[in-house]
Amino acid sequence: MNEEQAVLDFFSKPENLPLGLSVAEQMDEIRSRMNTSFWEQLCLRLTSRLAPSPWRIITTEDRNTAGVLVGLQCKLRTDQTQSLFPMLEQQFLGGVWRVFFGLMWQSTPTAEQLALPAVTALRQQLQTDGFKQNETFLAWQWTPHYPLRRDFLQRFSQQPDALLDDMEAILAPLLFSHSDLIVTANASLQSMPRSMTISLDQLRQKRRD
Repeated sequence: MNEEQAVLDFFSKPENLPLGLSVAEQMDEIRSRMNTSFWEQLCLRLTSRLAPSPWRIITTEDRNTAGVLVGLQCKLRTDQTQSLFPMLEQQFLGGVWRVFFGLMWQSTPTAEQLALPAVTALRQQLQTDGFKQNETFLAWQWTPHYPLRRDFLQRFSQQPDALLDDMEAILAPLLFSHSDLIVTANASLQSMPRSMTISLDQLRQKRRD
């Protein structure tokens, strides 16, 4: 009998079940705290590394649980109505949390914004690099990391710097390799004439009038 089966058999006994349930609840809390600590430490590390860059790093919370962190975003230091920004976040899919990353739109882009030469060049380069895309992301990819699994949490406990190095390397293509293309695309979005950002609904209304 292997170790895991022995543990299951032990806690499955009626006299041991209350203890098992209590331990499970405590472990869920420990997992959540370690998960939040992971995102806090990664945010601090990136903030230090990217201090002279146009990005400021902010953490993102679980929409359903205040104080529980699930990712981070690299937002521009200067405000603009539309932009693209690198992000890294965990998502619950298929009964498990998994980390993904990508280049996210600040808001749903218009056809004119998508057609900007700088945006098109960036999208084509990221597609060549194997990124997927949808309405929310100009580019995104899954990572091999499952942040609440035992192997991930054990590594974070025993080798935190090595794990944080790996996570930082995941964002490197967006923060460093393609930094110039992203900066150019955002500058193009910012300088786009207001007349070009008219919505499709407005165009349809004008045609009816």
